Amino acid sequence: MRRIHPDIQDNPDIVQAYAYPESRTWLRLNMVASADGAAWLKGRSGGLSSAGDRRIFQTLRGLSDVIVAGAATVRKEGYGPVKPRESWAEIRAGRPEVPPIAVITRSIGFDLDDELFTDATSRTIVITCESAPHERRKEAAKRADLIVAGDEGVDMRQAVAALHDRGLTRILCEGGPRVNAQLSACGLVDELCQSISPMLVGGGAARILNGEPAQVGLHLSQVLEEDGVLFCRYTREPSS
Repeated sequence: MRRIHPDIQDNPDIVQAYAYPESRTWLRLNMVASADGAAWLKGRSGGLSSAGDRRIFQTLRGLSDVIVAGAATVRKEGYGPVKPRESWAEIRAGRPEVPPIAVITRSIGFDLDDELFTDATSRTIVITCESAPHERRKEAAKRADLIVAGDEGVDMRQAVAALHDRGLTRILCEGGPRVNAQLSACGLVDELCQSISPMLVGGGAARILNGEPAQVGLHLSQVLEEDGVLFCRYTREPSS
């Protein structure tokens, strides 16, 4: 892997390249897309990924306090609990050995007996809203840490504030596109890490944001490259 922006460097330190800013809250989106902007191939993001993308993916997880994903992404991508990794020992010093996964869901319409809830090293978090079925909320509270944010739908500002209240200030969001769009529309996104796969997909695949309009100015702070895949790090412009 090499860095091609802002300067050229072979084999950069990936942990240093993606370090969070000190002493402030930070919400980072991490997504992969094709060269024509598709967020998935045949319904899943894995077909767009590469060895370098998977290394960065694991590094970003290790650096984070919490991993946020929408329920649809959790189902489609087959999420399981995050497992401890030896390579994380130093970067997670003083924190739990793995970050929890926080699932955003309006209806809690997934299997609460799945290993994501029964075998998690760090207890999974369910973020839902008041309109979620009462019995499902009760069951979720038995198997996960429950956050109720919003009335008819999940209020992203309330959800992020609740994570901050738990000391989870370095937030990594892995999508999907609808969750990304909601976070961006609320002005909550500080950074976008986007892997661009050298592939044309076409068809009806969503973009990495799909839903509410958002116009957020971004600064291209870093580009890495490996095997034709670009790893772009964008940060929000101060005025946005």
